[in-house]
Amino acid sequence: MTDEPQTTDEPENEPADAPEEAVAEVAPEAAPDAPEAVTEAPQQAGAPVEEAAAQAPPEQAEEAAAPEAAPAAPEQAAPEEQLSSKERRRKARSTHTGEARPARSPAERHAERAAERKAKAVRRRARRLQEREKRTAARGRAGASQTEPLAPVHAQTEGVRKVRQGVVVSDKADKTITVRIDIARRHRRYEKIVRSSSTLHAHDENNDAHEGDTVRVVESRPLSRSKRWRLVDVLERAR
Repeated sequence: MTDEPQTTDEPENEPADAPEEAVAEVAPEAAPDAPEAVTEAPQQAGAPVEEAAAQAPPEQAEEAAAPEAAPAAPEQAAPEEQLSSKERRRKARSTHTGEARPARSPAERHAERAAERKAKAVRRRARRLQEREKRTAARGRAGASQTEPLAPVHAQTEGVRKVRQGVVVSDKADKTITVRIDIARRHRRYEKIVRSSSTLHAHDENNDAHEGDTVRVVESRPLSRSKRWRLVDVLERAR
């Protein structure tokens, strides 16, 4: 037995072709109407504007024709007083064309320099007045905040001056004596009496002390390169 192909009476691809025919039938009818609607809209919108421009006076017609030019306003240049000297020089260099100035007489050059100095003096005076006002305001604020004087942190006190007693070993210099200070102390470890001496220069205004006298001296301000002491009194005269 041989297999025979089965045949059907139903037509193939009929459902797929049906939508294409429907689209083709609808599209030609709607396409020609669209451009007409688009072209008619601008004409209808622009018709009132043209009629209003034709009926308006010439001045109003120019304002209506150029509405965008009205809001634009010229930029206001910053005043020269608000610019610093560096910015003014930079602005002058940017506006300079590079061409040489015409020849001027000495009198003209002198007048130009005098005018420039005068302008600089005016700017200097204004700046100084402004700084002075700022300092005055700052002092006023400081005075208002500190109504009561503050107490000093360290009171002015005078320290206790050292006093030494010694024997005059030389009075050759004028208004100066050399005093030997004898020191006797006990050694901390060996407990032995250790004797030592040191010399110092003292100021004697009246040349009252002489060699061999026992005197008392007190510490003072520096009176010379080596004198830091002053004679108080003579305790014992030499025999």
